[in-house]
Amino acid sequence: MSVQQQVSEEAIIQIKMTYKNIMSRKTIELEAIDPVEIYGAANKNLEALCTYFPNLKVIARGNQIILEGSDEDTESFESKISKLIERRNHKMKLTPYDVEDLFDGDASPDRFKLTGDAVIVFGNDGKPIKARNKTQQEMVKAYFENDLIYAIGPAGTGKTYIAIALAVKALKNREVKRIILTRPAVEAGERLGFLPGDLKDKLDPYLQPLYDALGDMIPARKLQELMADGTIQIAPLAYMRGRTLDRACVILDEAQNTNLGQLKMFLTRMGCDAKFIVTGDASQIDLPNKNDSGLLKGIELTRNIKGISTIVFKNEDIVRHPLVAKIVKAFDKVSAAKANKEKATDECR
Repeated sequence: MSVQQQVSEEAIIQIKMTYKNIMSRKTIELEAIDPVEIYGAANKNLEALCTYFPNLKVIARGNQIILEGSDEDTESFESKISKLIERRNHKMKLTPYDVEDLFDGDASPDRFKLTGDAVIVFGNDGKPIKARNKTQQEMVKAYFENDLIYAIGPAGTGKTYIAIALAVKALKNREVKRIILTRPAVEAGERLGFLPGDLKDKLDPYLQPLYDALGDMIPARKLQELMADGTIQIAPLAYMRGRTLDRACVILDEAQNTNLGQLKMFLTRMGCDAKFIVTGDASQIDLPNKNDSGLLKGIELTRNIKGISTIVFKNEDIVRHPLVAKIVKAFDKVSAAKANKEKATDECR
């Protein structure tokens, strides 16, 4: 055999090996999971994943994904699909943003795994912020299983604090692009008159509790930066009208001071990949006419809608000073006695 023939045969063998490598075929079976949960609505998740593999032919048929391309691409694609499935086990639904995370930053599904008693975030002093009682644990779990949560109950149960901790965690994990915190600007019984300063100065006193909670979890300078660029927004409820809030964690605090129309307006701001948390205490309504409160009415109207959860805190869930629980109980007794007296008077009439 001449040297020329030998070189020619070696070239043919090399070409065949390369061709075989380029055109390898593999089938991935999606078992024990609905393919739609991975592919996404209108196959958006799958399409987003395919953009990272321009040289790979991908055919999705039911629970089968057929791949044609190089071994390197098929193996990498299979690895990413496996990670998406893992992530789906810890999230209510997947979006194209989850696909982005597989190629950008920490793609570990453990970032999204959060049981009720796990640490949510670490405070500025390094102190872990986590659920402190069973009802708070239920709230944390409900957050990952639903897109809208109502958390209602007496003061001091940590409803708002846990909600903000969940929002901060979601922002740090890139699950959401922004945090929006809102409250109705309703005075708590007294007349404050015209407050000095610009609009922000006038509204800040109503929103200060939200600033306080954020200040425990995000360093002051970083918090200022996030607020300056709009990543974290704190605004009165009236400023929510007309907005569509996509990929945001949105918290409505003191919702007992909203009427039914305001609550509907807020809830219908929900955009794609958004999480909404509504907190309130029906025993502390500051509206001139307490019957105008729409919180309990709204909960009742949406009770049977899938994707909505209601967490009810009780006096025994109070996590502030031990005296707070006793104070709340004492005031509740007076309120109950007054309600019974009014009921008896109405019956006599």
